[in-house]
Amino acid sequence: MKLLSPAISRLARLRLWSIEQWIADPEKAQHIVWQDLLAAGQYTEFGRRYRFSQIQSLEDYKTMVPVQQYEDIKPYVDRMMQGEEHVLWNTPISWFAKSSGTTSDRSKFIPISDESLTDNHYKGSKDVLSLYYVLHPESDLLTGKGLVIGGSHQINQLNEGVQYGDLSAVILQNSPFWSNWIRTPDLSIALMDEWEEKIEKLAQSTIQENVTSMAGVPTWLIVLLKRILEITGKETIKEVWPSLELYMHGGVSFVPYRQQFEKLIGAPINYMEMYNASEGFFAAQDDLSAEGMLLLCDHGIFYEFMPVSEQGKEFPQTLQLSEVETGKNYAPVITTNGGLWRYIIGDTIQFTSLQPFRIRVSGRLKHYINAFGEEVIVDNTDQAIAAACAKTGAVVTDYTAAPVYFSDNSNGAHEWLVEFDRPPADLENFITELDAALRHINSDYDAKRTKDIALRQPVVHPVPQHTFVNWLSSKGKLGGQHKVPRLSNDRTFLEEILTFMTSHGNNHQHV
Repeated sequence: MKLLSPAISRLARLRLWSIEQWIADPEKAQHIVWQDLLAAGQYTEFGRRYRFSQIQSLEDYKTMVPVQQYEDIKPYVDRMMQGEEHVLWNTPISWFAKSSGTTSDRSKFIPISDESLTDNHYKGSKDVLSLYYVLHPESDLLTGKGLVIGGSHQINQLNEGVQYGDLSAVILQNSPFWSNWIRTPDLSIALMDEWEEKIEKLAQSTIQENVTSMAGVPTWLIVLLKRILEITGKETIKEVWPSLELYMHGGVSFVPYRQQFEKLIGAPINYMEMYNASEGFFAAQDDLSAEGMLLLCDHGIFYEFMPVSEQGKEFPQTLQLSEVETGKNYAPVITTNGGLWRYIIGDTIQFTSLQPFRIRVSGRLKHYINAFGEEVIVDNTDQAIAAACAKTGAVVTDYTAAPVYFSDNSNGAHEWLVEFDRPPADLENFITELDAALRHINSDYDAKRTKDIALRQPVVHPVPQHTFVNWLSSKGKLGGQHKVPRLSNDRTFLEEILTFMTSHGNNHQHV
């Protein structure tokens, strides 16, 4: 192990030259990626249907190939899962990443090709390591182990040649043998599907390890770290793992969680954001002091950026890197070496820098509140929650919000369910600060709140701890990438959670 890690460290640093090449000319890198993808795609059924062989320019591509939602590609995916080849991609697809959002009972199955594993997911991971070593050349990251708390890793064998699981499972099953030496827990625990037992096994098995880095969704990592402190009787995680230096996070905004991590860990470490989904590894932080993640432009994915106002059109306007602006909301439309063609992934992003191209995730196309023209997105509410916590000393575990519609004797409002790890001393003060922060961040919200014209002050209900975890569990969506929908433009989920709370009373099963 001591011989292996310095060798890997040197290799990681050597990768920097190739990273610098595409950073210097990202538009050229993107054009080459697009040409390679189109060349491969012309030999597929999808490519023949949309006449890839006749496409001469990017404008042809945008004109001839409609933007795809999952419902559009599902018939192709279903056939691929039965073993058909050359449907969406020109090499055999034997793995599918099962992606199931909190808000839908329908699972999505994203094709994972050998090329997308090698040239996207693994290449992205190696480049993240290289970027980190550039920032911290004296790092001892690989002298210890990386704690990875992924999703529900159960692998399902669909037929002789096809398997599926969540992205974490697919990556674990296909990763090189030596990766087991620098990762914890071992596969027998990582592959567990039952989350309460898994958290306990994770805690017990990692206490004795020399953990130098952590990766995973913040909510589940917090549960794990608290359990580790309970078992060890230690005050901070740094007492358990003195060499811990890095937490790689993604999937949800880290803003509401940072204070909890700093308290649990008990000493400064580095925090690095990544944007890695079933559909691809898109971006990673290259400057830990700056907002935004470096867009990975040479990793088998071609990007278009759709202004959110174009949502719903068959041939929406999309922009290239040379046309985007900072601070505007775009929905990424991706073409990938896994067989996704002009596919809308459903996130919204904003560019924080154009030299180099850095982005941040601002929300989801379907996760917003715009019942009264206020256009509130998740990024707004995450920032407002963080501001209210800073002003009141509260710590928020999770939240969801939805509109309260006009009635005969009252105008509208936003209704919030907030789970506190540490409640504020004065809830009314917290609500005032939350409202003030949101008004400062979002001018449309502020206009609707002026003199309570359309919106009165938010209605905030503190909910018992573990409410959201238990609700997810009741839906069979516990663990991994499953998340509570932060915002919804209707009351479906908020009412569902309220009903769940009423029907379960105080008989909640705690994790």
